[in-house]
Amino acid sequence: MTTTDSNALGGFIHPAVFYGSDEEYLALLVPFVTDGLAQGHPVAAAVPGARLRLLREALGADAGDVLLLDMEVVGRNPGRIIPGVLRRFADAHPDAHVRIIGEPIWAGRTDTEYPACAQHEALINHAFAGRDVTIACPYDTAALAGHVLADALATHPLVWDATERTGSDRYSPDAVIERCNTPIMPVPGGHVLVVTTTAEIRAARRVAVDEAHRHGLDAERTANFALITTELVTNSLRHTGGGCRLTVWLDTDHLVCTVEDGGLLADPLAGRHPAGRDQHGGRGLLMVNALADLVRVHTGPGGTGVHAFVRLAP
Repeated sequence: MTTTDSNALGGFIHPAVFYGSDEEYLALLVPFVTDGLAQGHPVAAAVPGARLRLLREALGADAGDVLLLDMEVVGRNPGRIIPGVLRRFADAHPDAHVRIIGEPIWAGRTDTEYPACAQHEALINHAFAGRDVTIACPYDTAALAGHVLADALATHPLVWDATERTGSDRYSPDAVIERCNTPIMPVPGGHVLVVTTTAEIRAARRVAVDEAHRHGLDAERTANFALITTELVTNSLRHTGGGCRLTVWLDTDHLVCTVEDGGLLADPLAGRHPAGRDQHGGRGLLMVNALADLVRVHTGPGGTGVHAFVRLAP
């Protein structure tokens, strides 16, 4: 390993920041913010709520010059972080080096959420290759499992900790993307509907609304769930020739819409490209990511399954 702040991705710098205490967190990240502000860099921080309060207090008056976001809110679904947080901020400052702190993985993440989180961290490298951006991703070494920290070494070309800044000799983001490309089996007992024509989209929407009402979703979340279902079924019919299988099922505290078809989703960043101002199509999966609390995708030669999770309660 060599001490470096650069990598093979051109102007893009993407370190995993390992910390084991509040003191290490602030010692690593406050200078990252204040040095950036001193150089005129736009700075944003999207971190879990408790860390956000800690960082805001430590920054003092400088906090007013930083976009501070609660990652537990804006990044609850990892699939919306690249377009809705990282790209939104970086694209708003095309002529400056942008600094972002992004902490999408914390101890409260579930086993169902984690593969989407790890894929997100790996996909950042593709989404920002060649961009003049630094995205520092903190990892709590005292609270996170060993396999999570090992994945961080694979999804980040650089590692910063309290003692040094080095390159990662385990960097292999595409291997993480593929390893996390795992199927989900819907819990038995869900409502299943095979959709083969556009005339049946209305029936799919009706199933979504009926199941949302049956499981007690409020009006807003029912509308979101119906829109998610409609978009996924419509996308499947538009892009594959064999129809799709819709399953609406309950997973503990989430209602899940699963749409499976025989197609292959070739672009790993599908649903993470921000929509262009004049773009009229291609917004379906982007919209699903924006509305759902979690999206998991499994794709391969045998077909694709998209699973959109919506919490039963806000």
